[in-house]
Amino acid sequence: KCRTGPLDIVFVIDSSRSVRPFEFETMRRFMIDIIGNLDVGPNATRVGVIQYSSQVQNIFSLKTFFTRADMEKAINSIIPLAQGTMTGLAIQYVMNVAFTTQEGARPLHKRIPRIAVIVTDGRPQDRVTEVATHARNAGIEIYAVGIQRADMNSLRAMPPLEEHVFLVESFELIQQFGKQFQDKLCGVDMCVEQEHGCQHSCISTPGSFYCECNPGYRLNMDGKTCSPIDACADGRHGCQHQCLSARGSYSCHCRAGYRLNQDKRSCSMIDFCSFGNHSCQHECVSIPNGHYCRCRSGFMLQPDGRSCHDLCNGVDHGCEFKCVSMGSSYRCVCPEGRRLQADGKTCSKCGAGHVDLVMVIDGSKSVRPQNFELVKQFVNRIVDLLEVSPDGARVGLVQYSSRVRTEFPLNKYHSADEIKKAVMEVEYMEKGTMTGLALKHMVEHSFSELEGARPLSYNVPRIGLVFTDGRSQDDISEWARRAKESGITMFAVGVGKAVEEELRAIASEPVEQHFSYSADFTTMTHLVENFKLNVCPEEGKGVTEIRSPCECEALVQFQTNTVAILQSLTEKNILWDAWACWACSLAQMTARLEDLEKQIANKK
Repeated sequence: KCRTGPLDIVFVIDSSRSVRPFEFETMRRFMIDIIGNLDVGPNATRVGVIQYSSQVQNIFSLKTFFTRADMEKAINSIIPLAQGTMTGLAIQYVMNVAFTTQEGARPLHKRIPRIAVIVTDGRPQDRVTEVATHARNAGIEIYAVGIQRADMNSLRAMPPLEEHVFLVESFELIQQFGKQFQDKLCGVDMCVEQEHGCQHSCISTPGSFYCECNPGYRLNMDGKTCSPIDACADGRHGCQHQCLSARGSYSCHCRAGYRLNQDKRSCSMIDFCSFGNHSCQHECVSIPNGHYCRCRSGFMLQPDGRSCHDLCNGVDHGCEFKCVSMGSSYRCVCPEGRRLQADGKTCSKCGAGHVDLVMVIDGSKSVRPQNFELVKQFVNRIVDLLEVSPDGARVGLVQYSSRVRTEFPLNKYHSADEIKKAVMEVEYMEKGTMTGLALKHMVEHSFSELEGARPLSYNVPRIGLVFTDGRSQDDISEWARRAKESGITMFAVGVGKAVEEELRAIASEPVEQHFSYSADFTTMTHLVENFKLNVCPEEGKGVTEIRSPCECEALVQFQTNTVAILQSLTEKNILWDAWACWACSLAQMTARLEDLEKQIANKK
């Protein structure tokens, strides 16, 4: 038995077409005989076998088998490749694959000899000198065995030493070479024959030896003595606080006031508040080696360090809505959507810029693409009226046709520019007109706190504006009623073929202030100002000039305005709509004159 030390041996067998079957059987016997005289095992000698011709095939690697029986069975199962003779390719494979740690070779620092035994019967069809040099530089010891027709120069190009080159006259003599080869590998056990000087362990190799240290120690520069490994020194221990080294291992420890977690590396602060003896009125906060008391928002910690006091309960603060304590002082706050006035106590009244507004726009096919762009411009003019911010006005947009789609909820954007940009990017649906379904979506989803609506307790007005151009294909009455019952102020805006009865059903009371109509998409800009005045009545307060409808100036002004409208609409080739608009304007003007007459009569 070869017992002078562990080896990593890979047999590289030529199975080209020139190797006859009985000759290949002799190769099998050669490998089996060599392995039979080796001390094989995971911690002894490891063996791998590859065959090559025009390609390389791995029969088994250094990590595959650790018994001679398994190796012999695998060797007897080899089927020759019977192609060319690419010896250089085989050596390249040995260096790049066979002797890697992934394939079972032990690391170089272990100093286990890496031996490649190359058996070939012919001349290589590729270059071997350069790749053999690289293999030797990588620490691989090559034995070259040539059979009969082998090129001696190619054999000598592989190993550097003449005693590693063998030329066998025939396959019948290869077994005699096996005995010579075994003598090369198995020499005197140097660890036994001489004083090695190793402090811990001596490992024998063919003709030499090396020293090895026990676990937890490293070999010193003299190659013989050993020193304890400081496992904390390399910084890879992962201890959060402190690392303590002990014979090649380590343990983690925590600083005072902390305890080690289950991962044995990280530390958590000890929760002194959990002991139940802190006596804090509100909150206890743990710190290393102790704790302190903390009051909830709106309270101040008292000198005893435990109790809390609300300043707003002990002073006449005068806040209209709510007083909030701040340390040793206090301040007044207003409901969301209303601003604190200059006196620091009262709140603003008008909510024009402080609303939750959801606009529901008709995207049915009757609107048409060019008019849908005008609808988006109308929406953005509404946005321009508002003071958009997280604490001011919030705006959401819903489009509907045969289905309903939230374009963006109330909490999506926080500035007018962001909203206007998003509006212009909305894509036109172009299908049916399910206004009832849109109202249901608005009530159930758009004004939920999940989508950004502020709680009802904040008293922020909820406004829904529905824009449509035609009759709904479903019933609107139930969800129009539910919208208003839920506290939503509903505005209805109709254009073109919108049905007045449906618009009035959607609008809140008084209907006349929450319902608007325009005969044409291009003439609906006047609806924007009406919306502003109805949302915030304070915007429209002031002295109203009352003039007699019979005065010449009033009649002339009416005639001038009417002619200007007709001329503008005629230039746009929409004469029919112009007459409709003229009729609508005339009706509105007549109603206005009647209203003025009543006011004059009442004053008299």
